[in-house]
Amino acid sequence: MKSVNRLLALDRDDMSDLERELFLKDLKRVTDEYFESDGEATLEVTRADEGFIVCVLMTARRIKNIKKPQ
Repeated sequence: MKSVNRLLALDRDDMSDLERELFLKDLKRVTDEYFESDGEATLEVTRADEGFIVCVLMTARRIKNIKKPQ
């Protein structure tokens, strides 16, 4: 039964509000390493022929300097 639920979950057209919120929260942790952000990011998920097109839009005041690992 678990495999059926997993297949059904993979064949959805949209994410719940909670899933969107969690995804953007996780993504913010990564983007904060590279950008100084002005606010919240927005997420668009659109069905495409090969799966989904995922678009994340955010504004940033600056791109941070990243030190190259030695």
